[in-house]
Amino acid sequence: MSPSDETDYSLAAVNAALTPADKIQLFREMARIRAFENVAVQHYQAGRMGGFLILQVGQEAIPVAVRSLMGPDDHSICSLRGMGTAIVSGMSMREGMAELFGKATGCSKGKGGQFGFYAPQHRHWGGHGYAATQTALAAGLAFGLKYQGKTGAVFCFLGDGAVNQGTFHESLNLASLFSLPVIYLIENNGYAMGTSVKRSSAINGSLARRAAGYKIDWDLINGDSVYEIRAKLQPAIERAYHEHRPTVLELSTYRFEGFAIADANKFKYRTRLEVEDRQQNHDPLRLWAAQLESENLMDQEGLKRIKAAAFAEARAAAEFARTSPRLPPAAIMTDIYWEVDCATAAGSTGRHFFS
Repeated sequence: MSPSDETDYSLAAVNAALTPADKIQLFREMARIRAFENVAVQHYQAGRMGGFLILQVGQEAIPVAVRSLMGPDDHSICSLRGMGTAIVSGMSMREGMAELFGKATGCSKGKGGQFGFYAPQHRHWGGHGYAATQTALAAGLAFGLKYQGKTGAVFCFLGDGAVNQGTFHESLNLASLFSLPVIYLIENNGYAMGTSVKRSSAINGSLARRAAGYKIDWDLINGDSVYEIRAKLQPAIERAYHEHRPTVLELSTYRFEGFAIADANKFKYRTRLEVEDRQQNHDPLRLWAAQLESENLMDQEGLKRIKAAAFAEARAAAEFARTSPRLPPAAIMTDIYWEVDCATAAGSTGRHFFS
């Protein structure tokens, strides 16, 4: 099925199966990501957090739609722009906010900050700061699934800036050669760190088209549309589950903020008018809210209550983080090497394979 508009995508089998409660939950998860990040910004700008703060505001439909289709043996891994991806995977706002505050109650004990958003218990393997490094790890995770004989897929999120990294192309080559169940999701927000795609990538209609050179199926998706993401993602999932074949999907999207909150040039490489147009006409929360209203599933008051609940959860998480303890200085020597922490023979000798 190749629907050509939003109404058609809503009729795709994978979307027709959604219940009203399912559709409302999708909005709730998008609202939770937006609330978490907006509250985090307030504390970051107040000087209560250090390091980077890199937001997904404007891109929330993608992680929410992807997670809604993931099965019990599926895994996700993402780039540095992935706090919302971790939250929607099942990580609590309290764990995430405490990590940003550098507190012991954080998901990585406050040692990783934004790049420590790991939730292995929810099959989410973190956000990675160096462009495209996660693409190789995704191939390895997919190899593990295939080796263990599991029916699953690895969803690997990356940005448009990462597609020019050699690691990504090496990963595509291996994924095709070894026939791995990995789905690469290029979140093309147009600017990488601040250089437009037109100036940074030699393209022939799209970035995903490069996958053809590796005999990998690919497609283009409107990343603002929950229905379209789900409809076009389903064939890739089936391909991964039943053929052990990779897919590359390019999702057009837009980040409302700069590369990071500290990005002072966000209106130098793009115009204020462009940003305002995207916020007014392409906000995934607004679009999905309008969809719910058009289907008579929610009214304005109901939508406001969901948003208010999300902000209340985020504010409570920030208060939890603010009052949580920090680790003692000696803890800097732990959580570096599992073998040492667990006092194994390899940890004391440094020998794994040789006696």
